[in-house]
Amino acid sequence: MCRTAALGGHVDACDACGNISISYNSCRNRHCPKCQGHKREEWIQAREQDLLPCSYYHLVFSLPDSLNGLAIAHPKIVYKILFDSVWSTLNQFGKTEGLQLGMIAILHTWGQNLSLHPHLHCIIPGGGIDANGKWKRKIKTDKYLFAVKALSKVFRAKFVALLRKEKLADAHVLQSLFDKNWVVYAKRPFGGPKQVIEYLGRYTHKVAISNHRIKNVTNQEVTIAYKDYKDASKTKQLTLKNEEFTRRFSLHILPKRFVRIRHYGILSSSWKRGKLQQLQQDLNIIRPEIETKTQLKKCYCCKVGNLVTLHVFGQRGPPKAYLIENTLAYVN
Repeated sequence: MCRTAALGGHVDACDACGNISISYNSCRNRHCPKCQGHKREEWIQAREQDLLPCSYYHLVFSLPDSLNGLAIAHPKIVYKILFDSVWSTLNQFGKTEGLQLGMIAILHTWGQNLSLHPHLHCIIPGGGIDANGKWKRKIKTDKYLFAVKALSKVFRAKFVALLRKEKLADAHVLQSLFDKNWVVYAKRPFGGPKQVIEYLGRYTHKVAISNHRIKNVTNQEVTIAYKDYKDASKTKQLTLKNEEFTRRFSLHILPKRFVRIRHYGILSSSWKRGKLQQLQQDLNIIRPEIETKTQLKKCYCCKVGNLVTLHVFGQRGPPKAYLIENTLAYVN
């Protein structure tokens, strides 16, 4: 339905080269793989202003599959607990070092084959604010932020404690969660601010499956490409019945107004209302000016002129006059 005649569209003309183009409207749903491009660019441009002169670490906190049933029945509560327990864990480790940390957390709920796999991608600056309000660079090591085994145990305990307060599971289920080793995966730190931005561009507004991974669609089946991480990350294909494909995709539709990208500590909104700017000033960091990089209003033909809307149309499609090959004169 997205960017098809079903949603209507508009006729645009370039104010430089005169090219006339027909564009269909986007659905603008955050789960749509076609509608996240400009939002991603705008978000990344804003994050460029928050960068600090340090290494950035990448941690991934995953929930065990035994919690999938609860995540399906109570997604808003379970995913909120995931955010809260992860930040509580990292905040505790930071305070042990005498530092106030910061974190950007991005919720992903899918695996490569569209199965339910809730996990948080966390980006943490390799430094923080000490008790004197001064910036202290580096935590312990250039390889990892903290020991992942220690992180996983504290993360598990904090998640179960918060889940117990919600009374969504009985004592037996809660106790069984301690029988599994919870996964916290630590990647090597980013090489610098450029690598951080490139990473954010790939992960922030990502959806469960992108169009290029859908290889074939029939009236009965959908074939998708996926990476099999258990088999040396080989790319394979999986064919699903239409009903099963729809069921799996629907697992990753988040509750209405649920925020899937969150900022904590020295990267939180309260810090950005003055404290972060003061810290950057103390560290002699020049904040980049935000310049619009999206191409939403740029001419697809000459790449220079701006598009001016001539006509808006509904499901019936554009007027016949505009369906003729692009030989119409430039419109002032």
